[in-house]
Amino acid sequence: MHYFILALLMLSLSPESYASSTFRCNSKLVSLGADSYEVRDKCGTPISSEDQGVKRVINQYGHTHELYIEEWVYGPKGGMYYFLRFEGGYLTKISSSR
Repeated sequence: MHYFILALLMLSLSPESYASSTFRCNSKLVSLGADSYEVRDKCGTPISSEDQGVKRVINQYGHTHELYIEEWVYGPKGGMYYFLRFEGGYLTKISSSR
């Protein structure tokens, strides 16, 4: 019962926030998997960028790698702010919020 209530609460907390696989910068698009150089080239400098630390990843051979994590913010565009998450220099998540 607690898990059901928690799930409902999480769904209702942020109705304006959503994830997407593309982000439009003027007349250009960037997609998940793009590197940070391509995003900066197409979208310009973000209004802010924040270091989120590192993420440890273990590959199929048992080797550990550390990925640098960073979040960039663009906007406001039509009242929306866009949050782009990079892991290891590659775009992994695009979300937005009013």
